[in-house]
Formats: sequence, structure tokens, C-alpha cells
Amino acid sequence: MLRILHCIPDGRCRTDLQVDELAAALQTQTGVIWVDLNGASLETSEAVLRGVFHFHPLAIEDALQESNVPKVDDWHDYLYLVLYNLDQTPDRQDPRDELDIFVSPHYLVTYHPEPIPALEKIWQQCVQDRTGRLWRHGADYLLYHLADELVKSYTTVAEQLEDRLDTIENEIFNRPAADITQRIFGFKRELVHLRRIIAPQRDVFLKLSRDNFQVIDAVDRIFFSDLSDHINHVYDLVESLRDRAHTALDTHLSMVNNRMNDVMKLLAVITTLFLPLTFITGFFGMNFFEPIFPSQFWTGPLLLRLTLGSIILVPVAMFWWMRRRSWL
Repeated sequence: MLRILHCIPDGRCRTDLQVDELAAALQTQTGVIWVDLNGASLETSEAVLRGVFHFHPLAIEDALQESNVPKVDDWHDYLYLVLYNLDQTPDRQDPRDELDIFVSPHYLVTYHPEPIPALEKIWQQCVQDRTGRLWRHGADYLLYHLADELVKSYTTVAEQLEDRLDTIENEIFNRPAADITQRIFGFKRELVHLRRIIAPQRDVFLKLSRDNFQVIDAVDRIFFSDLSDHINHVYDLVESLRDRAHTALDTHLSMVNNRMNDVMKLLAVITTLFLPLTFITGFFGMNFFEPIFPSQFWTGPLLLRLTLGSIILVPVAMFWWMRRRSWL
């Protein structure tokens, strides 16, 4: 889908501009034009990028290939940027959606095969806003708002992961479920995906805030500097969560081993306590000797009482002795 937004100085944003009117609108250099190629075909996208805006063939090839790392290329009259959107669709192998952006002082062109909620939010705000708050300082200021919305989505995801990790840590010290190890590994995988999205984009925002790009107004660089601080904060949070996840896994495995040791200790105590009882009952239970002496005593009630008493007293005494030795 190809859509065009033309925001003019009086605060209104037109959405009825046609492709064949783009060239004329660009010549006027009034207001800001935003062309969004949202899932448009390669033929349509290439026709707009090459035929209307006359971007460099290498930049067009990079945008349409969808296999780039986050970067910013300076083509003097415009900048070409690659940013990432985080897609939280469950069971997706790679949650990164590439967002290709061409920006100049008077226009913004975005290309993305998949819908991007952050972009859609800024688009709707531009349509509904009558004051021109998002674009009145130029397309670079509109780019800042779009990038800021992307960074906010990273922050939201990172905070949700932090809450989940708090729950996992509390569960480890209480009654962990049987699948907690699997959940920890899944959590660490999500952190890896988020880190792969955030880490390379830090350099992009740092360049936008420090390099002397002709497209970026000097006054607006402070906004990208603030954006660079925000994404660095999210990156530090992700690194902290990764360390905590490693610690949580080690703690969980250590507590599992401790519980296993307690079980083995209990079983060893039970076995040790019953060992003398087994000897007593085994010894007196032997029936393959022929009695050669009067056996009334050995089969009388007194010896029965003595045997039962020893069966009770021996494990009690052994238990008391083990406690004295601090084995329990």
C-alpha cells in the first residue's frame, strides 16, 4: 500500500495527494511530504524511489533487499537510514522488521514490508494534528518523533521483561514450577533478540546527534542526542537483565542441587537408621539352625520385649548421636 501525506504550513495535512502530483509538490518545497510504502510491491516501490525521488541506485537496492544492519548513509541532499522495529509475534524466529527511511529537509520516505505500530501511531497523529507539532520544524523533526516512538516500544518491552524476571526470581525461592528452566532459557532468548535490535542502532542515533549532516538541522541535533541517551538507557537495562537472567539460572540450578542433596541426606539417614533393625531381625529370624540347648528363653515373652525395645531404642539413639555430631 502506498500512501502520501502532505503537511502544509497552515497546519493541514492532505492525504489525497496522488503519485503523479508528487513531483510538483516536491518542487514547491513547502511543508513536509511523507510517502509511506507499507507493504507496497517492489515494482511500485522502485518506481517511486527511482522515478519520483531519484535516489541513488545503491540506496534503492539496499532498501528493497531488506537485509541491512542499522546504519545511516549521507547522500548530501538526503539521508538513508535503516532502523529496526520489534515484532512481538509469538514463536517468530527473527523478531526484527526492517524500516528503511529516506529523509531530506522537505520529505520523508519510509519503506517497510510489514506494518509497524510506532510508524502508524505517528502517521495518525500527523493526520489528526492541526497545529503541525510533529512536522513544523521539518522532516528531520518528524524523523525524530518516529525514531522516538520506536525507542519507546523498546523501553516498554524491556520493562515487561524486567517484570517477568522479577516473577521468575520470586518463584525460584518459593515453589518453582517444573518448566521454570525452560522459561528462563526462553527469557534469555528474548533478551538476545532485543539486544540484537538495540545495540547496532546506538551508533545510528549517536551519528545523528554528533555528525554535521546537511539534512539534520543543528537545532534539532539535541533531540537526537536525547534519543541516543534513551536507547543507551534501554541497552544498559537489557544488559542488566541478561546478567540477572544468568544469575537466576545459576541460582535455580544450585537450589535444585541443594534440594537433591537434602533428599539424598534424608534417604541416607533412613537407610542408616534401619540398618541395625535389619541386622537384628535378620539375625533372630534365621531358622536353619537346629536348637541344641533349651530354647524356652529364646522364644519367651521377655526376649520378645527386649528385641522390640532394642528395635525402638537403637534408631532413637543413632538419631540423637547424629544430631550431636551435627550431621543433621
